[in-house]
Amino acid sequence: MTVQAWFNRIWYRAAAPPWWLVPLALGYRAIASSRRFLYARGLLNAQRLPCPVIVVGNVTAGGTGKTPLVIWLAVHLQALGAHPGIVTRGYSGSERGVRLVEASDDPGRVGDEAVLLARRTRVGVAVGRDRPAAARCLLAAGCDVILSDDGLQHHALARDCEIVVVDGARHFGNGRLLPAGPLRETPARLRDADAVVVNGFGAPLDRGLKMRLEATAAVSLHDGTRKSLAAFSGVSVHAVAGIGNPDRFFAMLRRHGIEVTEHALADHARITPADILFADRKIVLMTEKDAVKCTGLGDDRHWYVPVDACFSDADGDALLGIVTQSMAARIRSEDEVPLG
Repeated sequence: MTVQAWFNRIWYRAAAPPWWLVPLALGYRAIASSRRFLYARGLLNAQRLPCPVIVVGNVTAGGTGKTPLVIWLAVHLQALGAHPGIVTRGYSGSERGVRLVEASDDPGRVGDEAVLLARRTRVGVAVGRDRPAAARCLLAAGCDVILSDDGLQHHALARDCEIVVVDGARHFGNGRLLPAGPLRETPARLRDADAVVVNGFGAPLDRGLKMRLEATAAVSLHDGTRKSLAAFSGVSVHAVAGIGNPDRFFAMLRRHGIEVTEHALADHARITPADILFADRKIVLMTEKDAVKCTGLGDDRHWYVPVDACFSDADGDALLGIVTQSMAARIRSEDEVPLG
């Protein structure tokens, strides 16, 4: 069992946390609350850029669907004539400075999600632990709106719009803060957000806009051939997922009638041949985030399954309206700043 799986069992399956995690959670709460208080009072400086900044984040650790939503926003903002750029930490990458990302970059250097974002959106992507500096690189590259992926708790970059993504099935787990539970912040934080997006099925939340992740095809890691997921119905496959919630990927494949042997890896795990090469030579389906780390490892057995964020027309229009209104308000405020 991975460390992640051990924590998930405690956080989401009603198992009481070990007693020694509780004081650690109290310490985490004190530190997180203090940082937010210091930024709110201006005692720590949040840098405001001369363009709108849209933050997509969550209040829980692990995957909730933030990256597909960032891709959705980038595509729709481009369709409206904007030039978005995406700033991300570059988690799991070795890069310690600020760097613009190319689709061909090594995910071991810039992080798997950064490479995925660059490949899927074809917009500017920058990685850096210093998010304001990374965002300024995007401005210099011609971007006029910044999307901050997983940036809710990164207060050094001032924002004009906050979108919080919630897992529709798991919600807030046992309701405890890290590491006794999955929470980075309490659910009350949702009240401050401009929009709350609920990913997947489950109990509704107030103000929640419903998002679902859809997959219709698999792509060959060997030669880029696309094949409908329906073609795998009834087929027994190995399913590999190194994401925050592997069970979501496995369940999605089963909904398409695919017989799954599960291989759950740690989130952002480095992929080795042993992780994807199996003696029985069955088809291997993996997430797109894992596929970017498998260059040169796969053969004609290996396919990845891209997912897309989807909304009803009403919820999609509502979310895009919230984002564009925040952008317009920021642009107006910049125009009203007196000269001199």
